Amino acid sequence: MKNLYVKRGLRTYVSEVLTLILSAFILSLAFPGFVTSGGWGWIAFFALVPVFAVIRNTNFKAVWAYGFLFGCCFYGFFNYWLPGFHPYAVYIVLFIKGAEMVFLFLALKLAAKGLGRWAFIAQAFIWASYAYLSQNWFAGYPYGTICYALYKYLPLMQLAEITGAWGIIIMMILPQAWFGWWLGGVACGEDPNPWHYIKRSPVFPIIYVILFAAWLVFGCVRLSQVEDWEADRTWRVATVQHNHDSWVGGYQTYLRNFNNLRRLSIEALREDPDIVVWSETAFVPSVDWHMNYSYEGAGNTIGNSETAELVRRFVAFAEELDKPLLTGNPRGVLRDPSLPPINSETGELNRTDYNTVILFDDGQIKQSYAKQHLVPFTEHFPYEDTLPWLYNLLQTMDFNWWEEGDESVVFESDGVRFSTPICYEDVFGDINADFVRGGADLIINMTNDRWSGCAEAAIQHAAIATMRSIETRKTMVRSTNSGYTCMILPTGRIVDPQPQFRMLYHIYEVPVYETESEADLTFYVRHTDLFAKVSIVISVVALATSAGLIIHRQVSKRREG
Repeated sequence: MKNLYVKRGLRTYVSEVLTLILSAFILSLAFPGFVTSGGWGWIAFFALVPVFAVIRNTNFKAVWAYGFLFGCCFYGFFNYWLPGFHPYAVYIVLFIKGAEMVFLFLALKLAAKGLGRWAFIAQAFIWASYAYLSQNWFAGYPYGTICYALYKYLPLMQLAEITGAWGIIIMMILPQAWFGWWLGGVACGEDPNPWHYIKRSPVFPIIYVILFAAWLVFGCVRLSQVEDWEADRTWRVATVQHNHDSWVGGYQTYLRNFNNLRRLSIEALREDPDIVVWSETAFVPSVDWHMNYSYEGAGNTIGNSETAELVRRFVAFAEELDKPLLTGNPRGVLRDPSLPPINSETGELNRTDYNTVILFDDGQIKQSYAKQHLVPFTEHFPYEDTLPWLYNLLQTMDFNWWEEGDESVVFESDGVRFSTPICYEDVFGDINADFVRGGADLIINMTNDRWSGCAEAAIQHAAIATMRSIETRKTMVRSTNSGYTCMILPTGRIVDPQPQFRMLYHIYEVPVYETESEADLTFYVRHTDLFAKVSIVISVVALATSAGLIIHRQVSKRREG
């Protein structure tokens, strides 16, 4: 086999670039996307093998650029629907994920350079550490994390109740990093007989087969056990999907949406649900604001009299509904409590807004929850002083800025305790674990994926959410604007998904599993993201060791020279 790597040239770099682009495309096929709406999850077990081979054989001068290239290409294929959200969104996401993978590829290369054929162990922990760190900063974005490709392979997902996503990532990366080193050795002509690699290191394949078998057996056993659980009660939840175009606003739109929501809710009442659930920001005028500051009549309103009238109609309907109503609704509060709601001279409102969910019952807002993890750049940007040019640019894009909530609220209705992650808060394991530690026995996700205009984007979102039900062993109901409305059982199984982009309601018979003591909580909920933190420690030690070995070899080589 001709060795392209003895003397690196244009042909070598072109070969590596094409390999990375192809691998990025193949990995994207593991997820719901433009080729298949459900994804081919099994692809995620080998799509990264060529990536690890390239990382082994390339040099430090090129590997950082390869990380940026791979990140941009993968998210370009995976998040092909981003331009439907906003023309600039795709550039922001590709740049961020590309920049993140610069550091990932440099770390993977450092491990390969220093640890040699044992680097694959460190590389698996490095990849898990990257996945954790990349979702735990301002622009954290867990979409595309490799383990979520397995959402349909339920036995392999059950490990999440112990390790969260991180143990599954390690198990998926280990064989690919090992085989990538093997393939890289063949490609660079280190040994013309590829079977020599297996003969020299037969231990790992044997160990991994044993680990995989244990992983599969554990998953099958736990899946069977959880499926046999008896629910403490069944709660009839009516979800209302009103299929509103998120990019259209204004009073007439709000009125039309309310009329559709009211009509569908009245139809659902015929089936006697225990609660009616709308979606994120389904009703736009702030009920809290108007009830507190502009509820006494159109002539005395603070702000728009039309929206005040619409709030009055909402309140009247909710009272007639005679059922608890859970809906997304912006919460307007006084920005400065020491000042009046409106400046009499300028007419400016003394108001700030939160993206919230309200539980309306008995003619009042019983409880509310404000979104804690806002969507970066579109809902929240904390760097106004540091990056004023970007802040001003984002403001010209007509994005809606919100304040961050700071409390993991647990609602209670009819004896059922539940929490309501808003929008993509159901993709973060720690947020949902906080809800369950606080006493939630049910998760109701209120989301609006209509802004993407793409069915596969909503399915990608729902696929990630399945892991939250496994981590917490709680049922999740997803009530959405246009899809993917469904129920997710504690096994991670998706039940009764509703057609997307249609106005409809659906009654879910929701099994509620109550937590009586801390011992009933899963290991993941009690020790949230412990495996990710252990992975970071192992990665730091491995990289420090690798760097030390590289330096030692260089010093020894100089002395010998």
